[in-house]
Amino acid sequence: MNENERHIDIWNHFLKIVEQIVEPQKFTTWFKPVRPVSVTDSTLTVEVPSDFFREYLEATYLDVIKKTLKRVIGADARLVYLVRTVKSQPALAVPEATGSVPQNREVSIAAQPSGTPNPFVYPGLTKVRINPKLNPVYCFTNFIVGECNKMGYTAGTAISSAPGKTSFNPLFIFGGPGLGKTHLAQAVGISIHEKFPDLVVLYINGHEFKTQYMDAVNVRNKLTDFLGFYKKIDVLIVDDIQDLQGPGTQNAFFNIFNYLHQMGKQLIFTSDRAPVELQNFEDRLLSRFKWGLSVELLHPDYCTRLKMLQSLCRREGVTIGEDVLEYLASHIKTNFRELEGAFLSVMAYATAMHAENSVELAARVTEKIVATPVKELSISSVQSAVCEYFGISPEDLVSKSRRRQIVQARQISMYLCRNLISNCSLSTIGAETGGKDHATVLHSCNMVSDLMATDRVFKKYVSDLEAQLLPSEA
Repeated sequence: MNENERHIDIWNHFLKIVEQIVEPQKFTTWFKPVRPVSVTDSTLTVEVPSDFFREYLEATYLDVIKKTLKRVIGADARLVYLVRTVKSQPALAVPEATGSVPQNREVSIAAQPSGTPNPFVYPGLTKVRINPKLNPVYCFTNFIVGECNKMGYTAGTAISSAPGKTSFNPLFIFGGPGLGKTHLAQAVGISIHEKFPDLVVLYINGHEFKTQYMDAVNVRNKLTDFLGFYKKIDVLIVDDIQDLQGPGTQNAFFNIFNYLHQMGKQLIFTSDRAPVELQNFEDRLLSRFKWGLSVELLHPDYCTRLKMLQSLCRREGVTIGEDVLEYLASHIKTNFRELEGAFLSVMAYATAMHAENSVELAARVTEKIVATPVKELSISSVQSAVCEYFGISPEDLVSKSRRRQIVQARQISMYLCRNLISNCSLSTIGAETGGKDHATVLHSCNMVSDLMATDRVFKKYVSDLEAQLLPSEA
């Protein structure tokens, strides 16, 4: 055995054994992306895409890994992980408008013999080329990776290497506006298209799907063509899926979902809220949204925002002082879209006024774009106010105690966080309230709403805290 390739041989032997133990889909998702790096004595070092990936491996397959390593290396076998750092990701480099636009291969669809043409079929033709509606700018090369979206990025790259064959089917991406949901979803589609050109990819938003469905049912004999069209798709990306309102639309989508999922096609959805928060959706559809992986995109941290601005400088071919970029990154905290808007506004003002890009100019521009809150609320500040009001400790509030007073305070705290803090997701609230899940937080908020409607004393508790937390009117 070549000593320089010993780690590769050991890892290949390891994979052959694990492949017989772990089901194929899980094996492809969780073991294929791991790369052997080196071996020293009985210690094998491997590289994994992220901390999330490593944690999942250890939590789910630790016993399998230990036993297989001992079989391959010996009783003293050890495994060391190297996490592929975010810093190694490529910087933003937006292609020109004339860049390559993805094109699908032709597919056969029954042509319309007469009557009003189907929106998806050209009369007299049996071969059509479906427009994937993918924007080449929204590729992985241009995706800024940070702690806010690393899990989504890891899942997206895994899907693009094996569409329909990973555990992430469907992939449900949710989060507030401007956090990169559309970019990530389209990046997966573009990457799949590049690696598997024979697969038919389609990106569509929920409102457009609903409109197409309504047009199909209002024209005789067109619903069959509508369903037949979507069954030709190999990778279906639906943006803003919360817009799929109406029993007819949801029933049609349910049938399409079932068919594509059973055929091993890849499904990717985006939403402005988590599956558990979607309203007016059929339970059978909601349960299918939860089949794969639900991943939340969070607000970008300072380092990620600064990296975004530095990438924008390279994209625009401009040089801006680091102090200006740092000022913008410090003051625009909401999302990528607002950050880019502030950056371009500073550039436009500087050009129009023949002024230097300075911190003073950035301050004047951003105060016209971003409203500065009179009082910025956080989960910790809400929790502190609730603890003080009810005379309990912060440790009690986030504990598992079932004492009535503590449970009541905990539920009110979660309710206030959800209603008073903008863009605060249920998962974030739950994580900072003793590790509660989405369903627990949602149940608590509903309980508070119900009690406020029937219990005047309880309603006064909430009103007092709201008055204390919210800024008073001048």
